[in-house]
Amino acid sequence: MVAARVEVAGLDPWRLGGELWGVGSRFDGLCFSGANLVPLRGDRHVMRLFADRARRHGRTCSSVVGRQELVLPLWEELAAYWAPAREIRDDQPLMVLAGPPAVTPDPLVREVRPEELDAYLPAAIAMFTEEVGIDPCAGDGGAGYRARVAELVASGRAFARFEHGQVVFKAEIGALSARVGQIQGVWVHPAYRGRGLGVAGTAAVADRLAALGRIASLYVNSFNHTARAVYRKIGFTQVGSFATILF
Repeated sequence: MVAARVEVAGLDPWRLGGELWGVGSRFDGLCFSGANLVPLRGDRHVMRLFADRARRHGRTCSSVVGRQELVLPLWEELAAYWAPAREIRDDQPLMVLAGPPAVTPDPLVREVRPEELDAYLPAAIAMFTEEVGIDPCAGDGGAGYRARVAELVASGRAFARFEHGQVVFKAEIGALSARVGQIQGVWVHPAYRGRGLGVAGTAAVADRLAALGRIASLYVNSFNHTARAVYRKIGFTQVGSFATILF
């Protein structure tokens, strides 16, 4: 996510949507501070320095997310100062697929067209509510979330299978860097679950990334055994673990 933003926006905070913090002349420590706080590199001492800066600024992020071995030490330094976390997901396998999927992609999964935003949005809201545990429309009536989804659709990074005008499968490429595409928001309509749409649909998005010459990546909660089995069937393998602190 951070690499994709820097490649497009550079380091200007206004265009980047946050600040990139560095420690040391060789940047032995790196951390992105924006809508999410994302530690990227550093030892425990560096995480303490980032925590000090974050405390001085106050919490403006909705989550702390990134590699488990960085997020958890950073959170240890912040937990006593920031408001209690709504949820701590301390083990989220990071999985990648370099190359085409091991299963046949769903040929009916395609890019969502801009004029289909109103049909796509309810599925996106349902996915977010199930996954994060809060209504993304709370607060501003959904204007902010609609704008983010519309941006994904306009950039050709939202994918769905429609049945009779209704979304039955959806997923997005949340971030796309020169090397990696991050798959997010995988969701199957409850009435269509158990039919293999999640496997074939996710494979279709991974296949699109392979055609673009990108590695497909995603991370999943360790307790979501069904999703982990789906991703392994497609050909994803675990290369690390993420952690997320949700507020």
